[in-house]
Amino acid sequence: MDVVSDAISAMRLAHPSSDRVRMSGRWRTRLDRFGGAGFHVVLKGGCRLLPDGGDPVSLGVGDAVLLPHGTGHVLTGSPTDAEGAASPGRWLAGTRPRTRPERGETEILCGRYRLDCNRIHPLLAEMPQVVHLPRRVGGHLELRAAIDLLTGELDDGRPGSCIALPNLLDLLLVYMIRSWMTEATSGAWPRALGDPVTAAALRALHSDPAAPWTTERLAARVNVSRPTLARRFTGLVGRPPMAYLTWWRIILTATLLRDTSDTLASIAGRVGYGSPYALSHAFQREFGITPGRYRKAVGRAPGAPSA
Repeated sequence: MDVVSDAISAMRLAHPSSDRVRMSGRWRTRLDRFGGAGFHVVLKGGCRLLPDGGDPVSLGVGDAVLLPHGTGHVLTGSPTDAEGAASPGRWLAGTRPRTRPERGETEILCGRYRLDCNRIHPLLAEMPQVVHLPRRVGGHLELRAAIDLLTGELDDGRPGSCIALPNLLDLLLVYMIRSWMTEATSGAWPRALGDPVTAAALRALHSDPAAPWTTERLAARVNVSRPTLARRFTGLVGRPPMAYLTWWRIILTATLLRDTSDTLASIAGRVGYGSPYALSHAFQREFGITPGRYRKAVGRAPGAPSA
Protein backbone atom coordinates (compact mmCIF):
# COMPACT_ATOMS: atom_id res chain seq x y z
CA MET A 1 0.00 0.00 0.00
CA ASP A 2 1.03 3.64 -0.46
CA VAL A 3 0.34 6.69 1.66
CA VAL A 4 -2.58 8.07 -0.37
CA SER A 5 -4.33 4.69 -0.63
CA ASP A 6 -3.83 4.00 3.07
CA ALA A 7 -5.01 7.47 4.08
CA ILE A 8 -8.26 7.05 2.14
CA SER A 9 -8.85 3.45 3.25
CA ALA A 10 -8.36 4.27 6.94
CA MET A 11 -10.89 7.12 6.84
CA ARG A 12 -13.60 5.68 4.57
CA LEU A 13 -16.81 4.72 6.35
CA ALA A 14 -19.07 3.74 3.44
CA HIS A 15 -19.31 3.58 -0.31
CA PRO A 16 -19.24 7.02 -1.99
CA SER A 17 -22.36 8.36 -3.66
CA SER A 18 -22.98 10.55 -6.68
CA ASP A 19 -25.70 12.06 -8.86
CA ARG A 20 -25.80 13.75 -12.23
CA VAL A 21 -27.98 16.82 -11.79
CA ARG A 22 -29.48 19.41 -14.09
CA MET A 23 -30.49 23.02 -13.41
CA SER A 24 -31.79 25.77 -15.66
CA GLY A 25 -33.08 29.30 -15.27
CA ARG A 26 -32.28 31.05 -11.98
CA TRP A 27 -31.20 28.65 -9.29
CA ARG A 28 -29.31 28.54 -6.03
CA THR A 29 -28.81 25.57 -3.72
CA ARG A 30 -27.06 25.31 -0.36
CA LEU A 31 -25.25 22.17 0.78
CA ASP A 32 -24.52 22.14 4.50
CA ARG A 33 -21.28 20.99 6.07
CA PHE A 34 -20.99 17.22 6.43
CA GLY A 35 -18.54 14.60 7.69
CA GLY A 36 -16.51 13.72 4.65
CA ALA A 37 -15.37 15.09 1.31
CA GLY A 38 -17.50 16.35 -1.55
CA PHE A 39 -16.92 17.08 -5.19
CA HIS A 40 -18.54 18.69 -8.21
CA VAL A 41 -17.67 18.33 -11.89
CA VAL A 42 -19.32 20.69 -14.39
CA LEU A 43 -20.41 18.71 -17.45
CA LYS A 44 -22.29 21.52 -19.21
CA GLY A 45 -22.79 25.23 -18.70
CA GLY A 46 -21.24 26.88 -15.67
CA CYS A 47 -21.87 27.92 -12.08
CA ARG A 48 -20.32 29.53 -9.04
CA LEU A 49 -19.36 27.85 -5.79
CA LEU A 50 -19.48 29.98 -2.64
CA PRO A 51 -17.74 28.14 0.23
CA ASP A 52 -18.55 29.13 3.81
CA GLY A 53 -15.91 31.63 4.89
CA GLY A 54 -14.06 31.45 1.57
CA ASP A 55 -13.81 33.20 -1.76
CA PRO A 56 -16.23 32.37 -4.62
CA VAL A 57 -15.00 30.00 -7.31
CA SER A 58 -16.27 30.20 -10.89
CA LEU A 59 -16.63 26.80 -12.54
CA GLY A 60 -16.76 26.17 -16.28
CA VAL A 61 -17.29 23.10 -18.42
CA GLY A 62 -14.85 20.36 -17.46
CA ASP A 63 -13.83 21.98 -14.18
CA ALA A 64 -13.68 19.79 -11.08
CA VAL A 65 -13.73 20.97 -7.49
CA LEU A 66 -12.99 18.91 -4.37
CA LEU A 67 -14.03 19.92 -0.86
CA PRO A 68 -11.79 17.63 1.22
CA HIS A 69 -13.23 18.69 4.59
CA GLY A 70 -16.94 18.73 3.73
CA THR A 71 -17.12 22.52 3.80
CA GLY A 72 -20.65 23.90 3.54
CA HIS A 73 -21.23 25.85 0.37
CA VAL A 74 -23.70 27.33 -2.09
CA LEU A 75 -23.96 26.50 -5.77
CA THR A 76 -25.52 29.20 -7.89
CA GLY A 77 -26.17 29.76 -11.56
CA SER A 78 -24.96 33.36 -11.61
CA PRO A 79 -23.60 36.11 -9.34
CA THR A 80 -27.02 37.77 -9.26
CA ASP A 81 -28.53 34.64 -7.70
CA ALA A 82 -25.93 34.48 -4.92
CA GLU A 83 -27.99 36.57 -2.48
CA GLY A 84 -31.37 34.95 -3.09
CA ALA A 85 -33.16 32.43 -0.92
CA ALA A 86 -31.53 29.02 -0.93
CA SER A 87 -33.31 25.71 -0.88
CA PRO A 88 -32.81 23.64 2.32
CA GLY A 89 -29.37 22.09 2.74
CA ARG A 90 -29.50 18.81 0.83
CA TRP A 91 -27.72 16.75 -1.80
CA LEU A 92 -29.19 17.53 -5.18
CA ALA A 93 -31.51 14.89 -6.64
CA GLY A 94 -30.15 12.87 -9.56
CA THR A 95 -31.53 13.13 -13.08
CA ARG A 96 -30.81 11.65 -16.45
CA PRO A 97 -29.60 13.98 -19.21
CA ARG A 98 -32.23 15.23 -21.63
CA THR A 99 -32.21 14.05 -25.19
CA ARG A 100 -32.83 17.69 -26.17
CA PRO A 101 -31.30 19.84 -23.40
CA GLU A 102 -32.78 23.22 -22.59
CA ARG A 103 -31.01 26.40 -23.54
CA GLY A 104 -28.83 27.76 -20.74
CA GLU A 105 -28.93 24.47 -18.88
CA THR A 106 -26.20 23.45 -16.43
CA GLU A 107 -25.30 19.84 -15.70
CA ILE A 108 -23.11 18.90 -12.75
CA LEU A 109 -21.79 15.60 -11.48
CA CYS A 110 -22.08 15.85 -7.67
CA GLY A 111 -20.86 13.38 -5.09
CA ARG A 112 -19.53 12.81 -1.63
CA TYR A 113 -17.31 10.48 0.35
CA ARG A 114 -18.29 9.68 3.93
CA LEU A 115 -15.12 9.74 6.02
CA ASP A 116 -14.14 9.36 9.66
CA CYS A 117 -12.71 12.80 10.34
CA ASN A 118 -11.43 11.70 13.76
CA ARG A 119 -8.68 9.69 12.04
CA ILE A 120 -7.74 12.02 9.22
CA HIS A 121 -4.28 11.51 7.79
CA PRO A 122 -2.10 14.67 7.84
CA LEU A 123 -1.85 14.44 4.04
CA LEU A 124 -5.58 15.11 3.77
CA ALA A 125 -5.68 17.38 6.82
CA GLU A 126 -3.42 19.95 5.17
CA MET A 127 -5.44 20.16 1.96
CA PRO A 128 -7.27 23.49 1.51
CA GLN A 129 -11.00 23.82 2.04
CA VAL A 130 -11.57 24.01 -1.72
CA VAL A 131 -9.39 22.41 -4.42
CA HIS A 132 -10.25 23.83 -7.83
CA LEU A 133 -9.00 21.74 -10.75
CA PRO A 134 -9.80 23.69 -13.93
CA ARG A 135 -9.91 21.88 -17.22
CA ARG A 136 -6.86 22.54 -19.36
CA VAL A 137 -5.90 21.11 -22.72
CA GLY A 138 -3.49 18.28 -22.01
CA GLY A 139 -3.83 18.65 -18.22
CA HIS A 140 -5.04 16.09 -15.66
CA LEU A 141 -5.51 13.39 -18.29
CA GLU A 142 -6.17 10.64 -15.73
CA LEU A 143 -8.77 12.78 -13.97
CA ARG A 144 -10.51 13.56 -17.26
CA ALA A 145 -10.61 9.86 -18.18
CA ALA A 146 -12.12 8.95 -14.80
CA ILE A 147 -14.79 11.65 -15.21
CA ASP A 148 -15.68 10.37 -18.68
CA LEU A 149 -15.97 6.78 -17.47
CA LEU A 150 -18.04 7.79 -14.45
CA THR A 151 -20.39 9.91 -16.55
CA GLY A 152 -20.91 7.01 -18.95
CA GLU A 153 -21.84 4.66 -16.12
CA LEU A 154 -24.37 7.15 -14.76
CA ASP A 155 -25.93 7.61 -18.19
CA ASP A 156 -26.33 4.03 -19.27
CA GLY A 157 -26.99 1.99 -16.13
CA ARG A 158 -25.00 -0.88 -17.60
CA PRO A 159 -24.81 -4.36 -16.05
CA GLY A 160 -22.28 -4.36 -13.25
CA SER A 161 -22.67 -0.64 -12.56
CA CYS A 162 -23.26 -1.29 -8.84
CA ILE A 163 -19.64 -2.41 -8.65
CA ALA A 164 -18.23 -0.05 -11.27
CA LEU A 165 -19.67 3.17 -9.84
CA PRO A 166 -18.17 3.08 -6.32
CA ASN A 167 -14.82 1.97 -7.70
CA LEU A 168 -14.80 4.77 -10.27
CA LEU A 169 -15.70 7.24 -7.52
CA ASP A 170 -12.75 6.01 -5.46
CA LEU A 171 -10.56 6.40 -8.53
CA LEU A 172 -11.85 9.94 -9.03
CA LEU A 173 -10.88 10.86 -5.46
CA VAL A 174 -7.36 9.48 -5.95
CA TYR A 175 -6.92 11.42 -9.20
CA MET A 176 -8.21 14.64 -7.64
CA ILE A 177 -5.73 14.30 -4.77
CA ARG A 178 -2.93 13.49 -7.24
CA SER A 179 -3.80 16.54 -9.32
CA TRP A 180 -3.72 18.75 -6.23
CA MET A 181 -0.35 17.34 -5.20
CA THR A 182 1.04 17.99 -8.69
CA GLU A 183 -0.02 21.63 -8.65
CA ALA A 184 0.37 22.44 -4.94
CA THR A 185 2.69 25.38 -4.31
CA SER A 186 2.64 24.88 -0.53
CA GLY A 187 2.10 22.09 1.93
CA ALA A 188 4.49 19.59 3.47
CA TRP A 189 3.02 16.38 2.08
CA PRO A 190 3.36 17.11 -1.64
CA ARG A 191 7.03 17.86 -0.88
CA ALA A 192 7.37 14.75 1.30
CA LEU A 193 6.03 12.43 -1.40
CA GLY A 194 8.18 14.21 -3.96
CA ASP A 195 11.35 13.70 -1.94
CA PRO A 196 12.92 10.35 -2.94
CA VAL A 197 14.28 9.55 0.54
CA THR A 198 11.15 10.44 2.51
CA ALA A 199 8.82 8.86 -0.05
CA ALA A 200 10.81 5.61 -0.03
CA ALA A 201 10.74 5.51 3.76
CA LEU A 202 6.99 6.10 3.84
CA ARG A 203 6.42 3.35 1.28
CA ALA A 204 8.44 0.93 3.38
CA LEU A 205 6.53 1.75 6.58
CA HIS A 206 3.14 1.53 4.90
CA SER A 207 4.01 -1.67 3.04
CA ASP A 208 4.96 -3.53 6.23
CA PRO A 209 3.93 -1.62 9.37
CA ALA A 210 4.31 -4.74 11.55
CA ALA A 211 8.03 -5.15 10.78
CA PRO A 212 10.47 -4.49 13.65
CA TRP A 213 11.49 -1.14 12.25
CA THR A 214 14.16 1.06 13.75
CA THR A 215 15.50 4.29 12.33
CA GLU A 216 18.73 2.50 11.50
CA ARG A 217 16.96 -0.31 9.67
CA LEU A 218 14.76 2.11 7.76
CA ALA A 219 17.76 4.23 6.78
CA ALA A 220 19.51 1.13 5.45
CA ARG A 221 16.38 0.25 3.44
CA VAL A 222 16.41 3.63 1.66
CA ASN A 223 20.22 3.75 1.37
CA VAL A 224 20.95 6.86 3.41
CA SER A 225 22.54 7.53 6.78
CA ARG A 226 20.44 7.59 9.92
CA PRO A 227 20.95 11.37 10.48
CA THR A 228 20.03 12.10 6.85
CA LEU A 229 16.81 10.09 7.10
CA ALA A 230 15.86 11.61 10.45
CA ARG A 231 16.49 15.16 9.22
CA ARG A 232 14.66 14.88 5.90
CA PHE A 233 11.75 12.77 7.17
CA THR A 234 11.13 14.88 10.27
CA GLY A 235 11.45 18.14 8.35
CA LEU A 236 8.87 17.13 5.75
CA VAL A 237 6.46 14.86 7.64
CA GLY A 238 6.51 16.81 10.89
CA ARG A 239 7.50 13.94 13.18
CA PRO A 240 10.39 11.45 13.32
CA PRO A 241 10.06 8.17 11.40
CA MET A 242 9.37 5.98 14.45
CA ALA A 243 6.88 8.47 15.88
CA TYR A 244 5.03 8.46 12.56
CA LEU A 245 5.08 4.64 12.53
CA THR A 246 3.64 4.48 16.05
CA TRP A 247 0.83 6.85 15.09
CA TRP A 248 0.08 4.93 11.90
CA ARG A 249 -0.06 1.60 13.73
CA ILE A 250 -2.69 3.02 16.07
CA ILE A 251 -4.72 4.34 13.12
CA LEU A 252 -4.56 0.88 11.55
CA THR A 253 -5.70 -0.61 14.84
CA ALA A 254 -8.75 1.66 14.85
CA THR A 255 -9.58 0.60 11.30
CA LEU A 256 -9.32 -3.10 12.18
CA LEU A 257 -11.43 -2.64 15.29
CA ARG A 258 -14.08 -0.98 13.17
CA ASP A 259 -14.07 -3.29 10.17
CA THR A 260 -13.20 -6.74 11.52
CA SER A 261 -14.03 -9.08 14.39
CA ASP A 262 -10.33 -9.82 15.02
CA THR A 263 -9.25 -10.09 18.63
CA LEU A 264 -6.96 -7.44 20.04
CA ALA A 265 -4.19 -10.05 20.24
CA SER A 266 -4.57 -10.78 16.53
CA ILE A 267 -4.62 -7.07 15.68
CA ALA A 268 -1.51 -6.50 17.80
CA GLY A 269 0.39 -9.01 15.69
CA ARG A 270 -0.83 -7.41 12.47
CA VAL A 271 0.29 -3.92 13.43
CA GLY A 272 3.58 -4.76 15.10
CA TYR A 273 2.87 -4.85 18.84
CA GLY A 274 4.26 -7.64 20.99
CA SER A 275 1.16 -7.98 23.16
CA PRO A 276 -2.44 -6.79 23.28
CA TYR A 277 -1.65 -5.02 26.55
CA ALA A 278 1.03 -2.87 24.95
CA LEU A 279 -1.30 -2.06 22.06
CA SER A 280 -4.17 -1.23 24.40
CA HIS A 281 -1.99 1.21 26.34
CA ALA A 282 -0.74 2.91 23.16
CA PHE A 283 -4.25 3.06 21.71
CA GLN A 284 -5.68 4.64 24.84
CA ARG A 285 -2.87 7.20 24.88
CA GLU A 286 -3.77 8.26 21.30
CA PHE A 287 -7.59 8.03 21.40
CA GLY A 288 -8.34 8.50 25.10
CA ILE A 289 -10.45 5.33 25.12
CA THR A 290 -9.76 1.61 25.39
CA PRO A 291 -9.89 -0.49 22.19
CA GLY A 292 -12.95 -2.39 23.48
CA ARG A 293 -14.93 0.77 24.16
CA TYR A 294 -13.84 2.21 20.84
CA ARG A 295 -15.13 -0.85 19.00
CA LYS A 296 -18.53 -0.48 20.68
CA ALA A 297 -18.61 3.26 20.01
CA VAL A 298 -18.07 3.07 16.25
CA GLY A 299 -21.58 1.72 15.88
CA ARG A 300 -20.92 -1.30 13.69
CA ALA A 301 -21.11 -4.91 14.75
CA PRO A 302 -17.67 -6.58 14.78
CA GLY A 303 -17.02 -8.28 11.49
CA ALA A 304 -19.73 -6.40 9.60
CA PRO A 305 -18.60 -5.17 6.18
CA SER A 306 -18.50 -1.51 5.27
CA ALA A 307 -21.70 -0.14 3.77
